Amino acid sequence: MSTLRYIVIASLTIAGAQLGAQGQPTTATSAQQQRPAVPRAAQSSRASVEAIIDRRWLNNQWMATGGIAGPARISITYGQPHARGRNVFGTVVPWDSVWRTGANQATQLATELDITLGTAFIPRGIYSLFTLPTRTGWKLIVSRQVLIWGTEYDPAQDLARIDLRSRTLAEPIESLTFWIVPVPEPQTSQTLPHGTLKLAWGNLELSTSWRVGR
Repeated sequence: MSTLRYIVIASLTIAGAQLGAQGQPTTATSAQQQRPAVPRAAQSSRASVEAIIDRRWLNNQWMATGGIAGPARISITYGQPHARGRNVFGTVVPWDSVWRTGANQATQLATELDITLGTAFIPRGIYSLFTLPTRTGWKLIVSRQVLIWGTEYDPAQDLARIDLRSRTLAEPIESLTFWIVPVPEPQTSQTLPHGTLKLAWGNLELSTSWRVGR
């Protein structure tokens, strides 16, 4: 009788183990269920704009670019946020607070020539650009800070604050955009390169003048 009981208990134990093994997914099945992650686009882009000057100022004279490292450049590189149906100013960009004027890293101005923005003289070099938006007007801030995140603004590093002109656009612009627009001059002109620096987002466009030299 005891032998029979042992056989029955052993049989039940083996059957239970087999059922338990059948209930566990195999390694192959688990691998099949793990699918690769689908890539996603970032919520902001990276953009840049530059003005190209066909000569460089070296040794107190304008040098043609032959034999020299190319023309001189004035460039702005920035993280480009998109409106995506949002009201931009007063919400995404709050009033009365310094704004990185872009997304992610601070917006960078790099100029290989001394320039003037508005009435502010900017020696050649690399800078960060911020803006101060208020309901009564905007200022462009040129900062000596470089290679920083856009929220790391330090007012002690300001080089200049420049008043910006503003106008309302009839059609909104989806993505923050900068332009460095040159004014065409005839070859015989003695006027140094100059033009307009513009940025726009939503229904607002902001601008100031730029020129090479003082």
